[in-house]
Amino acid sequence: MEERESDPEGGFSRERHVALMEMMAEELPGEYATQEVNRLTLAYFALSSLSILRALHRVDKDQVVNWVLSFQSHPGKNSDWDNGPFYGFYGSRTSQFSADENEQIVYPIGGHLASTYCALAILKMVGYDLSIINSEALLISMRRLQQHDGSFMPIHFGAETDLRFVYCAAAISSMLKDWSGMDKEKAKEYILKCQSYDGGFGLVPGSESHGGATYCAVAALKLMGFIYTDISSAKIEHSTLIDVPLLVEWSLRRQAEDGGFQGRLNKPSDTCYAFWVGGVLKMLGAYYLLDHGALRQFLLSCQSPHGGFTKFPRERIPDLYHTYYGFAALSLSGEQGLDPLCVELGITM
Repeated sequence: MEERESDPEGGFSRERHVALMEMMAEELPGEYATQEVNRLTLAYFALSSLSILRALHRVDKDQVVNWVLSFQSHPGKNSDWDNGPFYGFYGSRTSQFSADENEQIVYPIGGHLASTYCALAILKMVGYDLSIINSEALLISMRRLQQHDGSFMPIHFGAETDLRFVYCAAAISSMLKDWSGMDKEKAKEYILKCQSYDGGFGLVPGSESHGGATYCAVAALKLMGFIYTDISSAKIEHSTLIDVPLLVEWSLRRQAEDGGFQGRLNKPSDTCYAFWVGGVLKMLGAYYLLDHGALRQFLLSCQSPHGGFTKFPRERIPDLYHTYYGFAALSLSGEQGLDPLCVELGITM
């Protein structure tokens, strides 16, 4: 049974959002051509949005499963799982193959951690049994992406390392129910080094606290079982503590006068941080401390008349990234007609 339009006059325009996301899941507008290398991630945003909107039944789930599985990298008969590429999922068709220096011979390249997270999240959302996936090669080769300091590279050569990919590795391990692909202790130590003096987390040790990095840190610790949901204390294995009261204070200070959340100090409010920072407060059991009414008013001011959400208030053209995180933020606050989220995995329960 379809949900009725909620608050159509100046409120949450559910049916308009569903129509836009259904279109996006079927075919992306030409403006997204430059993002083709992230096609699987864009699909995750569209399908996750439909899932939150309780409209995932509008897509052919078998077709989605077959399409996502076609992006998985598989080892050959003589492949070295310990020294070859990452046998996860590619982000797109163009990133699935590469040409030699003469641009004549096409050969497969390795998968990407973020694309693999998106692929598994989509499969889990549509009800696919993840135990069917050949996860042995994926996890063995993923372990090779972990660096000596506990961080992760997203691909098997020449890439940056930071908290985003530690989170992806933790989420992948959690969804596959197998932690053999990472050293949790080393990952934990890397995360703790990223906590700043003000309580938030930077993407790398010593960097400025950032809403997205803080979410990755807290969600990864929670997925790995090192953090307990308790506003007064977060106990880590071996009695190592993160300063949760300071982290909660930093997070609450990110809610600005307009009701929205900023990702960093002295930055404007942005739709996506309502989820990134709001999710941190949710995982720490402190979500009730923020101003929910002001946040909802801010988010609805970012609602596009075409459906979807924009980055900032009173803009007209939505984008998939901010649209999904707008829905995710409203889901955290219990918006009528939206499904609840598993906050640390970023997918509906």
